[in-house]
Amino acid sequence: MEKNKRERKLEMLLWSIALPGFGQLLQKKYIKGFILVVLEFIVNVKGNLNQVIIFSFQGRIPAAIQETNFLWLMFYPCLYLFAIWDAYKDAGGGDKPFAFLPFVFTAYLTTIALVYSSVFTVNGYLIGPVWLPLISMPLGFLIGTALRLLVIKFIPN
Repeated sequence: MEKNKRERKLEMLLWSIALPGFGQLLQKKYIKGFILVVLEFIVNVKGNLNQVIIFSFQGRIPAAIQETNFLWLMFYPCLYLFAIWDAYKDAGGGDKPFAFLPFVFTAYLTTIALVYSSVFTVNGYLIGPVWLPLISMPLGFLIGTALRLLVIKFIPN
């Protein structure tokens, strides 16, 4: 039975990573799933995300930056990570204290990375609005995990 619970949590994580709202739809949370899919679609279209991804994968970072509607795209990291967290939680994950913190800090750091993605360089090369947020995700998750452990250790129940 334990393996099935782990598989279910992983399944919900992976479908939510593929498209926010899919994990909720698989769990028959149709209203929440539909709202998340619609919000993802709106923010994706308004932020020009698909074109930005294409330019980024082609190595055309200045074109990706030019195409990005930052005012819309800044909603994406929080929407994306909330959908992942919510699907995982509803599948039985997140039962440990403060389990949400890694997801929250990943959303925060990824949003900050997006804000600076048009000016942040490494050895004179722009990283861009797709790659900088993506490479900041593990750091956000590590910071959130460390903060979670500190909160558990130093804040009494």
